[in-house]
Amino acid sequence: MPEQSNSLPALSASLSELVAKSADGVVGVRSHGRLVASGFVWKAGAVVTASDALEADDDISLALPDGRTVEAKLAGRDPTTDIAVLRVGDASLQAVQAAASSSVRVGQLVVALGRGREGVTANLGMISVAGAAWQSMRGGTIDSLIRLDMRLEPRAEGGLVIDAEGAPLGMAVFGPRHRPLVIPTATIDRIGAKLLAEGRIRRGYLGLGLQALRLDEALTQAHALSDRRGIMVVSLDPTGPARAAGVHVGDIIVGLNGQSVPGVRSLHARLTPESIGTSAELKLVRAGQIATASVTVGASPTP
Repeated sequence: MPEQSNSLPALSASLSELVAKSADGVVGVRSHGRLVASGFVWKAGAVVTASDALEADDDISLALPDGRTVEAKLAGRDPTTDIAVLRVGDASLQAVQAAASSSVRVGQLVVALGRGREGVTANLGMISVAGAAWQSMRGGTIDSLIRLDMRLEPRAEGGLVIDAEGAPLGMAVFGPRHRPLVIPTATIDRIGAKLLAEGRIRRGYLGLGLQALRLDEALTQAHALSDRRGIMVVSLDPTGPARAAGVHVGDIIVGLNGQSVPGVRSLHARLTPESIGTSAELKLVRAGQIATASVTVGASPTP
C-alpha cells in the first residue's frame, strides 16, 4: 500500500518535469494582435503551427516563453495536412528534438503543450487510436493515424504533443467532429520542407470545374454502373490537362482509373502531389453513352 500511495505524486512530479523541459520550444501564435493558436520551434528559424487555426497570412507574431513578442512571416501552408510554417529571425529559439512515431501505441499517456495568455498550458490524455497512413478529407496524406482521448484547449491547437518520456510525437490539431489528433513528425518533416522551399504544396490538377449530381436510374442500369453518383463538368481551364485530353463541358465523370468517383471531394482526394505527371483514365457519360479520356495530371497552378 505505501508504494501505491506514492505512485500518484511520483507521476505528477514526472509529468510536471516533462512539461518544464519541453515548454521552451512552445510558442503562442498571434494573428492581427489576437492569440489564436500555439506552435513549436520545428527548426532553427522555423515554427510549425496549425493551418486551420491561422486566420490570415499577414500580421503574424509569436509569444515567446521569455515573455517577448516577435514578428513572424508565413513561409507557406498546406490546408490538406493542416500544417503551416512560419519564419522567425530570433536565433535564440531552440528547436524541439523530433521522434519517430512508429512506436506509438494505444493507451500511451501523452501531453499536449500550448501557450496561452498565462504561459504554457498542458493537457493530459492518452492515445485512443493508432493506425497506418490515412488521407484527410481535403486529400492530404498523413503518415500515421494518432487520435487522442483528451480535452484539448482551443489555443493549444498547433502545439506540441509529447509522450511519457518527453519525446515529441507531432502537432496537436482538431480533426473531424472536433476530435484531437496528432499530425506526426514524419508528416511535418515531409510537408514542412516543401513549404520552406516552395511556399506551398503542388497537387494534381485536371483543370475542371465540377458539380456533383445523381444519375438517372435507367442510365445507371443501362451501363452497369456501380454508383448512381457522378460529377458533371461545368467548366474547363482552356489550357488545362482535361481540355487537352478531349473532356467536354457537360461530361459526367463516373470513374477514375477503374474506380467509381462518388463526389468532388473523392476526385480531389486522389489528386495527390504524387499524382502529378501520371496518366489518369477518366470514365465519362457523354450524351448518354460511355466514353473515356486519358489525362496527364498536371500541377496545381500557383496563386
